[in-house]
Amino acid sequence: MLLASINLNKRLGADGARARFGAWLRGHDVAVIVAQEPYKPAERRPPLLPGYVFAGGDGHLATWVREDIATPAVSAPTGWAQRVELGWLTVLQVHLDAYTSAARTTQLGELAALAAAEGGRPLLICGDFNLAPRPQDGLYDGEVSSFTADTERKALQHLLQTAWLVDTTDTDGEVEAQFTFERFFNGKFSRFRCDLALLSDHLAANTQVAARHEVRTGPEAFTDHSALLLGLPLTLEAAEPDDVLFAIGDLTGMQPAAAGSRPCQPHKTAMSRQSPSPAARAVTGNLIGPLGIRTVLDHGCGRGADVAHYRAFGLEADGYDPHEGFGWPRPERDGYDLVTQMFVLNVLPDPWARIRALQDAAAFVRPGGHVVVVTRSPEEITKAAAGGSWTAHHDGYWSSEGKGTFQRGISAAETAALARHASLTPGTAAAGLPLHGVSHIVLAKPEL
Repeated sequence: MLLASINLNKRLGADGARARFGAWLRGHDVAVIVAQEPYKPAERRPPLLPGYVFAGGDGHLATWVREDIATPAVSAPTGWAQRVELGWLTVLQVHLDAYTSAARTTQLGELAALAAAEGGRPLLICGDFNLAPRPQDGLYDGEVSSFTADTERKALQHLLQTAWLVDTTDTDGEVEAQFTFERFFNGKFSRFRCDLALLSDHLAANTQVAARHEVRTGPEAFTDHSALLLGLPLTLEAAEPDDVLFAIGDLTGMQPAAAGSRPCQPHKTAMSRQSPSPAARAVTGNLIGPLGIRTVLDHGCGRGADVAHYRAFGLEADGYDPHEGFGWPRPERDGYDLVTQMFVLNVLPDPWARIRALQDAAAFVRPGGHVVVVTRSPEEITKAAAGGSWTAHHDGYWSSEGKGTFQRGISAAETAALARHASLTPGTAAAGLPLHGVSHIVLAKPEL
């Protein structure tokens, strides 16, 4: 799914600029447009874009979606930020103050609070930040500009670090930036990388980001800012779907965001076993003694073969699975020494569902306890998808569209990145498990 973020500098009301913008959108098959300063605020009605539906906003910040896509929820938490719900992804598009460093510093602090309020939900913050993230990102007459203050850069770094975001247009240490705004002021050339796309770090590897300069420099230019084009691993819900979307397993009591027009039924991937999984045997063989485990919860236990194994090993073990048909209701207790989550994350159809599953698992662990996560590996799923002609969906595949089953290969590093949103970190008290052909990680919950 392609999303375009662009400052149109109030030019969408002009017929020529609007026509060129529309041609550019169709040429790239852009699905979602988030625009800063799209038209003059005095114009009460947003300009029409053929092939697109106005989703919400005003002349300061506005969103359009392609007409075959369901209109997302759009709100304005502040006058300089707009919130857009694209399925499991929250987009905050911003247009920070163009005049004072103090105002931008304050806004970045407020933006960090808005990001924290998302509770770990995958996040994209994009738009015109009116600042240079690094000194070399803002030049005036060939020298480093004094327009951006150190306080702004520190506030931006705080936002990136606390929300675990990546500046996707950073040139990774190169001296010259991908400038998105260039103009002569008082006869001197000003160049800035001020149009940014900050993305949750666990999404960055699967997202293509390009700064498109032809929209301001080419013969068909229609504005004076470069556009940011993001290819996101997101399958959007179609407009007027034929069927009512089925809500996937509700692990936390929250309803997940809509994610495509097909129902996803993770429980149908559960295997019928008469014996414990190799992962469960690895847990009892390698972790119980070193970690002093006495109580275990198998979170997403399916039919419960691994629970029986833990009990036979002499552990006080419980199981939980959100699919009622398996007969493992939510435990009324918490404070387990260990929670295991075996082949759960890889069958959940989006990163937000996976984060919520980890957050729920973490809620059952005592401080100082551990969570073991085992998933199918990226290599295994890539091979299976090619051999089975699986259909791409979000960041993975429908393994069976008829059954509504999803699979994604997840590395231990990706699980660790997701787990940060559940306050879990890679454990240091025990080595990994002797498991081959799958991804696995032992996570620790901090002591109080």
